[in-house]
Amino acid sequence: MSDSAFQMVAIGLYFALMLAIGFYAFRRTSDLDDYMLGGRKLPPAVAALSAGASDMSGWLLLGVPGAIYASGLVESWIVIGLVIGAWLNWKFVAPRLRAYTEIANNSITVPSFFENRLRDKSHVLRIAAGAIILVFFTFYVSSGMVAGGVFFESSFGSSYLAGMLLVAGVTLCYTLFGGFLGASLTDVAQALLMFAALVTIPVATIIATGGPGEMVNLVQAADAAHNAANAGDEVQRTSLFFGGSFLAIVSAAAWGLGYFGQPHIIVRFMAMRSSADAKAGRRIGISWMILTSVGAITTGFAGLAYFYREGVTLDNPETVFLQLAQVMFHPFVAGIVLAAVLAAIMSTVSSQLIVCSSALVEDIYRAFGKEASQTRLVAYGRVGVLTVAVVAVLLALNPDGTILDLVGFAWAGFGASFGPLILLSLFWRKLTSAGAIAGMIAGAVVVGIWGQTDALSSAMYEIVPGFIACFAFAVAVSLMTAREDDDIQREFSEMAEMAQNTGEPVATARNATIHQ
Repeated sequence: MSDSAFQMVAIGLYFALMLAIGFYAFRRTSDLDDYMLGGRKLPPAVAALSAGASDMSGWLLLGVPGAIYASGLVESWIVIGLVIGAWLNWKFVAPRLRAYTEIANNSITVPSFFENRLRDKSHVLRIAAGAIILVFFTFYVSSGMVAGGVFFESSFGSSYLAGMLLVAGVTLCYTLFGGFLGASLTDVAQALLMFAALVTIPVATIIATGGPGEMVNLVQAADAAHNAANAGDEVQRTSLFFGGSFLAIVSAAAWGLGYFGQPHIIVRFMAMRSSADAKAGRRIGISWMILTSVGAITTGFAGLAYFYREGVTLDNPETVFLQLAQVMFHPFVAGIVLAAVLAAIMSTVSSQLIVCSSALVEDIYRAFGKEASQTRLVAYGRVGVLTVAVVAVLLALNPDGTILDLVGFAWAGFGASFGPLILLSLFWRKLTSAGAIAGMIAGAVVVGIWGQTDALSSAMYEIVPGFIACFAFAVAVSLMTAREDDDIQREFSEMAEMAQNTGEPVATARNATIHQ
């Protein structure tokens, strides 16, 4: 049996497991709340691992080790920013958002929460937010399918189209039928697979290089050899600051700001059983994130040391994880490790498909006053998943850099358009629907202009000015349009009290809110 055959068997077993989980979730999905939010019954471990897997796409297994291999520890500032942002999100946003979305007319999507929280009877805010989600995530999903096709093409020599359609088809099946619960439960399996791969690969490679001390010596020797051969292009890969300007480090760390506004991540907070689960969810989720991030960084260093000792230079540093898997393990085990890369890609795609479906059904269809039975709404949700997947596949048929580049752009777009509004909704009583609309538009416009202007985007990641613009416009317009609403005040106080009773050190409504 050839090496590639062993690997394909392993990946085939992984696909079968994902489909089985999807079928299990299908049997437990009966109404729209189940399909879009898992009936708000996710245990903290499931919510935490699902959020982590949905966030950490293939870049954690390919991009991070490759960046460390090529440039060193200075490339880890994105990871540091993301870990800090995720911790803040779990600590301050999760308990309040879980409580508030239930209090505010049982909102099951981010746009419907904005509408219910701010009493926007015009539905403009909800429809605009749903449209933004739909457009950005369709391209985001397409980029994941492109990554799947490229993975099969580079790993097994298959055609790009066959690999892309296989990844799209399996992901679509378990998401289409299993809904949010199917996506969340498969995310858990995928998160555990990613964790196992990012522990075993660096450990096995460090042992192969002679231990941690020898690994560091080899990395320093590789740096010395590079610097001797490339005058003026020096590297110091064990330094956290060498080669990075202050603005470049701030821009990288600013990726953490995006967490507050990512619909496919914060929807996991809304799906927890109660606000009290946020504490356990935070501990599990951040522990997973730190360990996998350290594993990815260590993989880059261990790979550099190993291949330098062997006299091998990788043409594409982002393949270091894949190359180590095939060198260190039996082909069947290497196939399981390769499946971890697919897990990272597919977990993100499935979560985004569900959010797109909810945007179509809950935020656009129902916002126009359309009502139907729960059975029909679930059917519409599945049609929404299928529609978005088909459009994403059509976009992925002709892969190019613009689709993949949109991933970072979409992260900034969601982070800047929604992030400040989530924070203000949860911590400021005076936010108004007019302020939210103004902030959302300002954030999206600034990200769009900044991100498409080379001189600006090269100086600072567009999420920073976009986030500031959204926050400033939302506060300014809200102060001009604020009026007393007893229902809003009552719900806000009820939310703050419920969040405080989770055991978290959340301030009271009076002390936690921003007052004029």
